[in-house]
Amino acid sequence: MSQDIFEALSSIHRRRILAYLAEATLTASEIAGRFEMSKPAISKHLSLLENAGLVQSVKKGQYVHYSLVRDGLVNSMYDFLSDFCPVSRQYKKESEAIARYNQSREQGDEWDGTE
Repeated sequence: MSQDIFEALSSIHRRRILAYLAEATLTASEIAGRFEMSKPAISKHLSLLENAGLVQSVKKGQYVHYSLVRDGLVNSMYDFLSDFCPVSRQYKKESEAIARYNQSREQGDEWDGTE
Protein backbone atom coordinates (compact mmCIF):
# COMPACT_ATOMS: atom_id res chain seq x y z
CA MET A 1 0.00 0.00 0.00
CA SER A 2 2.79 2.48 0.81
CA GLN A 3 4.22 2.02 -2.70
CA ASP A 4 0.79 3.01 -4.10
CA ILE A 5 0.74 6.09 -1.87
CA PHE A 6 4.19 7.23 -2.97
CA GLU A 7 3.29 6.62 -6.62
CA ALA A 8 0.07 8.60 -6.20
CA LEU A 9 1.87 11.50 -4.54
CA SER A 10 4.70 11.52 -7.10
CA SER A 11 2.61 13.42 -9.65
CA ILE A 12 2.08 17.15 -9.30
CA HIS A 13 -1.27 16.73 -11.06
CA ARG A 14 -2.45 14.27 -8.40
CA ARG A 15 -1.16 16.50 -5.59
CA ARG A 16 -3.14 19.37 -7.10
CA ILE A 17 -6.25 17.20 -7.29
CA LEU A 18 -5.82 16.24 -3.63
CA ALA A 19 -5.53 19.90 -2.70
CA TYR A 20 -8.65 20.72 -4.72
CA LEU A 21 -10.53 17.98 -2.87
CA ALA A 22 -9.29 19.24 0.51
CA GLU A 23 -12.69 20.58 1.59
CA ALA A 24 -15.13 19.78 -1.20
CA THR A 25 -16.62 16.68 -2.80
CA LEU A 26 -16.46 17.01 -6.58
CA THR A 27 -17.22 15.04 -9.73
CA ALA A 28 -14.55 14.14 -12.28
CA SER A 29 -16.07 16.71 -14.66
CA GLU A 30 -15.77 19.47 -12.06
CA ILE A 31 -12.15 18.52 -11.44
CA ALA A 32 -11.37 18.26 -15.17
CA GLY A 33 -12.83 21.72 -15.74
CA ARG A 34 -10.51 23.28 -13.18
CA PHE A 35 -7.34 21.64 -14.44
CA GLU A 36 -7.90 21.78 -18.20
CA MET A 37 -7.37 18.05 -18.53
CA SER A 38 -9.41 15.53 -20.40
CA LYS A 39 -11.93 13.51 -18.41
CA PRO A 40 -10.04 10.26 -19.18
CA ALA A 41 -6.81 11.77 -17.80
CA ILE A 42 -8.60 12.95 -14.65
CA SER A 43 -10.24 9.54 -14.26
CA LYS A 44 -6.83 7.85 -14.46
CA HIS A 45 -5.42 10.18 -11.79
CA LEU A 46 -8.49 9.65 -9.58
CA SER A 47 -8.21 5.89 -10.00
CA LEU A 48 -4.58 5.93 -8.83
CA LEU A 49 -5.52 8.14 -5.87
CA GLU A 50 -8.41 5.84 -4.98
CA ASN A 51 -6.25 2.70 -5.25
CA ALA A 52 -3.76 4.33 -2.88
CA GLY A 53 -6.54 4.94 -0.36
CA LEU A 54 -6.26 8.74 -0.59
CA VAL A 55 -9.58 9.38 -2.33
CA GLN A 56 -12.97 7.71 -2.13
CA SER A 57 -15.81 7.72 -4.63
CA VAL A 58 -19.56 7.60 -4.08
CA LYS A 59 -22.05 7.19 -6.90
CA LYS A 60 -24.95 9.64 -6.60
CA GLY A 61 -27.41 9.20 -9.43
CA GLN A 62 -25.49 9.34 -12.69
CA TYR A 63 -22.46 11.06 -11.17
CA VAL A 64 -19.52 9.78 -9.17
CA HIS A 65 -18.41 12.17 -6.43
CA TYR A 66 -14.84 12.12 -5.16
CA SER A 67 -13.57 13.22 -1.76
CA LEU A 68 -10.48 12.84 0.39
CA VAL A 69 -10.21 9.88 2.72
CA ARG A 70 -9.49 11.71 5.94
CA ASP A 71 -8.44 8.66 7.97
CA GLY A 72 -4.86 7.66 8.45
CA LEU A 73 -1.47 9.18 8.88
CA VAL A 74 -0.93 10.02 5.22
CA ASN A 75 -3.89 12.38 5.02
CA SER A 76 -3.04 13.92 8.37
CA MET A 77 0.47 14.55 7.09
CA TYR A 78 -0.88 15.89 3.80
CA ASP A 79 -3.25 18.30 5.58
CA PHE A 80 -0.34 19.61 7.61
CA LEU A 81 2.07 19.92 4.69
CA SER A 82 -0.43 21.37 2.20
CA ASP A 83 -0.57 24.57 4.24
CA PHE A 84 3.14 25.04 3.55
CA CYS A 85 3.26 23.84 -0.04
CA PRO A 86 3.11 26.77 -2.49
CA VAL A 87 1.53 24.56 -5.17
CA SER A 88 -1.33 23.41 -2.95
CA ARG A 89 -2.22 26.64 -1.17
CA GLN A 90 -4.27 28.13 -4.02
CA TYR A 91 -6.24 24.94 -4.69
CA LYS A 92 -6.99 24.39 -1.01
CA LYS A 93 -8.43 27.93 -0.76
CA GLU A 94 -10.63 27.29 -3.81
CA SER A 95 -11.79 24.01 -2.28
CA GLU A 96 -12.74 25.78 0.95
CA ALA A 97 -14.80 28.33 -1.03
CA ILE A 98 -16.60 25.54 -2.90
CA ALA A 99 -17.36 23.78 0.40
CA ARG A 100 -18.81 27.01 1.86
CA TYR A 101 -20.91 27.49 -1.27
CA ASN A 102 -22.20 23.91 -1.19
CA GLN A 103 -23.01 24.21 2.51
CA SER A 104 -24.93 27.43 1.96
CA ARG A 105 -26.91 25.81 -0.89
CA GLU A 106 -27.81 22.87 1.35
CA GLN A 107 -29.01 25.32 4.01
CA GLY A 108 -30.92 27.39 1.44
CA ASP A 109 -28.88 30.52 2.13
CA GLU A 110 -27.83 33.09 -0.40
CA TRP A 111 -24.06 33.12 -0.91
CA ASP A 112 -22.17 36.20 -2.03
CA GLY A 113 -18.79 34.47 -2.56
CA THR A 114 -17.19 35.82 0.60
CA GLU A 115 -16.41 34.19 3.91
